[in-house]
Amino acid sequence: MMMARRDPLSDYNTKRDFTRTAEPKGKRDTSGGQRFLVQKHDATRLHWDFRLEMDGVLKSWAVTRGPSLDPDDKRLAVRTEDHPLDYATFEGTIPKGEYGGGTVMLWDEGTWEAVGGKDPTKTIEEGHVHVILHGHRMNGEWLLVRMKPRGNEKRENWLLRKVEDEEAGASDTLVEEALTSVTTGRTMAQIAAGETPVTRSKSTPEKPSKTTRTPAKSAKAKGGKSVPPAFRAIQLATLVERVPEGSDWIHEIKYDGYRTLLAIGGGAVKAYTRTGLDWSDTFAPVCDAASQLDIGSALIDGEVVALDADGRPSFSALQRALKEGGALHYFAFDLLEQDSEDLSGLPNLERKERLAALMQDAPTPLHYADHVVGAGEKLFQRLCKDGYEGVVSKRADASYRGTRSRNWLKIKCTRRQEFVVLGYGISDKAGRGLKSLLVGVHDGGALRYAGRVGTGFDAATRDMLVATMEPLARKTPAADVPKAVARGVHWVKPSLVVEIAFSEFTADHILRHPSYIGLRQDKPAKDVVVEQPVAVQDETGGGENPDNSYHGVTITHPERVIDPTAPTTKGALAAYYAKLADPLLAWLANRPVSLVRCPQGREKQCFFQKHDGGSFGDRVDRISIPDTKGKQEDYLVVNTPESLLTCVQMGTIELHGWGSPADDIEHPDRMIFDLDPDEGVDFATVRNAAVQLRDLLAEMGLQSFAMVSGGKGVHVVVPLDGSADWPAVKDFASRFAQAVSSAHPDRFTANMRKAQRKGKIFIDWLRNERGATAVMPYSARARPRTSVAAPVEWNELASMETAAPFTIKDADTLLTRAKSKALKAWGKADQALPDT
Repeated sequence: MMMARRDPLSDYNTKRDFTRTAEPKGKRDTSGGQRFLVQKHDATRLHWDFRLEMDGVLKSWAVTRGPSLDPDDKRLAVRTEDHPLDYATFEGTIPKGEYGGGTVMLWDEGTWEAVGGKDPTKTIEEGHVHVILHGHRMNGEWLLVRMKPRGNEKRENWLLRKVEDEEAGASDTLVEEALTSVTTGRTMAQIAAGETPVTRSKSTPEKPSKTTRTPAKSAKAKGGKSVPPAFRAIQLATLVERVPEGSDWIHEIKYDGYRTLLAIGGGAVKAYTRTGLDWSDTFAPVCDAASQLDIGSALIDGEVVALDADGRPSFSALQRALKEGGALHYFAFDLLEQDSEDLSGLPNLERKERLAALMQDAPTPLHYADHVVGAGEKLFQRLCKDGYEGVVSKRADASYRGTRSRNWLKIKCTRRQEFVVLGYGISDKAGRGLKSLLVGVHDGGALRYAGRVGTGFDAATRDMLVATMEPLARKTPAADVPKAVARGVHWVKPSLVVEIAFSEFTADHILRHPSYIGLRQDKPAKDVVVEQPVAVQDETGGGENPDNSYHGVTITHPERVIDPTAPTTKGALAAYYAKLADPLLAWLANRPVSLVRCPQGREKQCFFQKHDGGSFGDRVDRISIPDTKGKQEDYLVVNTPESLLTCVQMGTIELHGWGSPADDIEHPDRMIFDLDPDEGVDFATVRNAAVQLRDLLAEMGLQSFAMVSGGKGVHVVVPLDGSADWPAVKDFASRFAQAVSSAHPDRFTANMRKAQRKGKIFIDWLRNERGATAVMPYSARARPRTSVAAPVEWNELASMETAAPFTIKDADTLLTRAKSKALKAWGKADQALPDT
C-alpha cells in the first residue's frame, strides 16, 4: 500500500493562526520557477530569511546577521520550515504573540540558477546548495553548506557565504547600507507604522550603487523644464615628474587651450571658464554646436582649443583664433551631471562611458577626448615627439572633486606655466616695438621677480601686448627687480598673466630659455605660483622631507615638539598631513573650517580659529557667511594640499568642519551624534551604544557610519542629501537624542550638563546646528600621542579597545585603509531625513 506523501507545508500551516495573521495560507504550487527572495524579519531577534523556490515551495533559512558580500564571512543560516510561494510577496506585520510576530520587509528578490550542472533541488538533501543569484542586492555565486549536528541539536544549522567573484566585496556592510524594501521603498519603521507603500516601478527596482548619486539641484526650472546646470568648481591636476604606471590609470592628451565647462539644458548652453566666468559669447561656435546635442541637461568638462597647421592643439593658434575669428574646437573629457543626476561620485571610467555615449553623434567642433588605459609612458613619449604639450593621467576609479588632487596628474614634455607681467622693455630698433617682458610669481604671499622673456613674439603679438599693457602703467615695480635689469623698463600693474615655456629655473630662481606662449585671461594673477613637479612615488606626500617642504609650503621649525608624550614634532605632523591630504580633503574641502591652533605645542595655550584674520595669505580660501543678525564674517576654507600645509605651518593641529558645504551653506550634508562618555564609562559600553544608535537609525531608514574620535568617544555619522535646512536637521537630531535617552535613561543622556551625565553617555546632538563644527575624518588631535579621528567599519569597531587606536605614526596604515574597497564608500549615502 502506497504511503501518502507528507505535505511540505504542514509545519508552516500548523504554526499559524490565519484568522489573526495576514500571512498567506500554505498551498503547494508545482507550476515551476526559480525565484529567490530575502525578507528582513524583526521578530524576537532581527534576522534575514533567505528563501529559494524549489519543488513548489520556498526552502527557507534564517540568517542571523544577514548576507555578506565578503567571501571570508560565513554567516549562520538556520533551516526553517518551507514556506508557500505566495509568501514571496508578503511584507507587513505579524501580530505580537503569533509565531514570528514582528515586522517583515521584502529586502531582496530575483531569480537563481544552478552552478556546474548540479541541481540544488537534489544537493540540498546532501547538505550543499550552490547557486548564482540575480537580484537587486545579492548577485553572483552563493553557497549554502550544512554543518554537522552537535549532540542533541535539533535545528539544522547551515553556513551561507559569498563565493569569490566580481560581485564579491571586501566588507560586510550590505545589510547596513540596504535599509528599504525593494518593492515599496519603505523602511522597517514605516512598515511597522502601516504607512502607505512608496510607488516604485518594477522595471527599475531600488538597487544600491557602489557610489552615491545625488540629484543636481540646478537642472530643473519651475514647471520641470530643463535649464543649464550651475557652474561648479573644477577638478585640477597636480604636476609630477613622470607618468604613473599600472592599469589603475587612464591617460589623455593634455590639451593646450582654455579649460571650459559646458552647461546644457532646455536648448540653452553656457560656457564657463575655470573660475566661473561666463564666456558663452567668446566660445559661441562651441555653444551653438552643443545646443544641437539630443539631451535634456548636462554639465560637461573639457577644453576649448584651436589647431595648428599639423592638427595639434596650440595655445598660440587659440590666441589668433579668438582675435581673428578662427575655428574653435571642444574636447570633452568628463561628465559631471546628466538629466538632473549628479555623476561626480561615479568612477572616472564610468563617467567617461556615459560621456562617450552622449557625444557619439556630436557635431563638429565637439569631440570626445579618448584615453588609453595603462601604457601611459609610451603615449607620453609619442606625444612629446610629435610636439604636444604632454599628458594628463587620471585614476580610473576616482570620483570628481572640485579641487586640486593627486587623482589627476599632469606631465609636461617641456616646462611651462603662468607668470605675472611686471613690466616690459621697448626695442631701440626701428619698427620692433616690444623687446621683452619682465615676469614674476607669487612666493610666500609676495611677488618675486622670475626673469625676462624676449622670444616667442611675432609683430602682431608685440603690438597687442603693448596696447594691452600701456593703460596699466605704474611708476614702480610690483616686485624687487635687480637694478641691472630694471633700466628703461615700463612698469605695469601686476594683473596680466602670460604662459611661458622654459627649460628650468637657475639656482637664483630665474627662468632659463623662456619663450612666450600666450596671454591667459582665465587665471587670476593672485593664483600664479611656481608649479613644482612632485615625484610620482611620493604623490601621497611621503614621509619626513629633508627640505621641510610639502606641497610647495616650507615648514619652519620642524624640530619643534608639539606633543612630548610621543614625542611628536611639527615636521612629523606636516609629513602626516601631506600623506593624508587626499582622504582628508575628500571631507574637508568646500567646507567652512575651524582650526585648533597650538603654536607652542598642545600642552601650552591652544585656541580655536574660525574667522580669517588675514594671516594665512592667498593659500587658504575664504567664504563670507552672514550671522543671525546679517553681519558678514569671513570663514576659512581649506581646499588644497597647499592650503592644508599652510595651516600646519601656522601651528594648526586639528581641523573641524561645518556640517554643510560652502556652496550650499544652509543645507547640511551630514548629521553627527557624538557619543561622549562620562569618566568611568569604559569604551566597550561606548562602542555598544554606537551600534545601538546605528540600529535605531536603520529602523528609520537612515544608514550611518562609525568614526573613532581619537579622544574618548565615537561619532555616528549620518550622510544627508541636502534637502533639509539647518532648523529641520537640528530639530530631528534633538528629538532623536531625547527619545533615545528617554527610552534608555540608564545608558544615555541628551543633557549636556555635567551633573546629568554621571555614569552615562552624552548623545551630543548640538553639533547639528548652523555654525557648529565637528572634527573631520583623518584629522590629527591635540591629545596624547597625537591621535587621529579615523573612519572604521562597524564590524571592526566591535574589537577596538579605545577611541584612539591610530596616531599620526600610522599614516601608511591609514592611507591604505582609506584606499580600501571597504572604506571608499564610508560616509556616502543618498538619503533624506524621514518624515517624522
